[in-house]
Amino acid sequence: MRERAEALAAVIPRERLDPAVLAWAARSSRARWGLAFSGGADSLALVLLVWALWPGRRRRLVVLHFNHRLRGRAARADATFCRQVCARLGLQCVTGAWAGHRPGASEAEAREARLGFLRKHARFLWFGHQRDDVAETMLMRLARGSGAGGLAAPRPVQSAGGGRVHLRPLLRLRHAELTTALRAAGIAWREDASNATGLYLRNRVRRDILPRWERVAGRDAVAGAARSRELLEEDDTALEGWLDRVRPLDARGRLDLARLHGAPRALWRRALHRWVLVNPPAAVLSRAAFDTLLQQVESGTRMRQSAGRAWFAVSDGRRLSLEAAPRARGDRPRRGRAN
Repeated sequence: MRERAEALAAVIPRERLDPAVLAWAARSSRARWGLAFSGGADSLALVLLVWALWPGRRRRLVVLHFNHRLRGRAARADATFCRQVCARLGLQCVTGAWAGHRPGASEAEAREARLGFLRKHARFLWFGHQRDDVAETMLMRLARGSGAGGLAAPRPVQSAGGGRVHLRPLLRLRHAELTTALRAAGIAWREDASNATGLYLRNRVRRDILPRWERVAGRDAVAGAARSRELLEEDDTALEGWLDRVRPLDARGRLDLARLHGAPRALWRRALHRWVLVNPPAAVLSRAAFDTLLQQVESGTRMRQSAGRAWFAVSDGRRLSLEAAPRARGDRPRRGRAN
């Protein structure tokens, strides 16, 4: 396996990986890196390339395999395969399983459970997402009306809060390039049969939409989507930096509307999103309610809008704040003698 990993790295050298990830790795601390490894082609290529291209890091790598409990007996074989690969490379391997799994669990729930497991074991997490994943994610998010921040995913270097970083070095490579390189090096991987089914939305996009999209476009539409993702990330970063300089939130979590006077709506929208994040009860706002609130605060009028069962978004035309709703008369505690 070690010789084959070196052979793979000869075909996919560092310069073919994402430059933002390479720059991050060059200035990385001595903290360990966690490599997410399902056993599939993309994540196997990730593990082998990191092992081969960063030999000085091998003792500070931990390979992380999570069983979603969606594949029955095949999942046990996946875990065995991952442990065998790590043993041959001399890498630490940690496996886990989804204790809270239930029949009919959604793709999002499975993803969150896996992410929770990964974050327990490393602050710096490496993922095997590749260029096809970029196009699939963009199509999925377009369907639900995402803005620049959502359409710029998955990012090569993503701050995940609390000093955590997610890294995706393979975003400039297509899945077919990775499988071709693995085959040429004589490396086998685990194939998830569910990927060919329509069980989840991503699978349907991959199987039914992406090939047709490329045929209709008559060009490498996936490369075009990857280029758009990079441009959207640039725009999103610029707008976030602009908002950082405006500093619209005060120490009490109120939105200072005067600081946004004359700013484009994109900045107002982002400022309001930040206000929601620092005022968690407001997270219940529907998209329509959020847009209504955005229109009201941008107009500078005095307003009071429901923000959940027990909260109101309140503005005096200068600041937006979150206030608890007055308790109904019937809900007030009664005074009297104890029985």
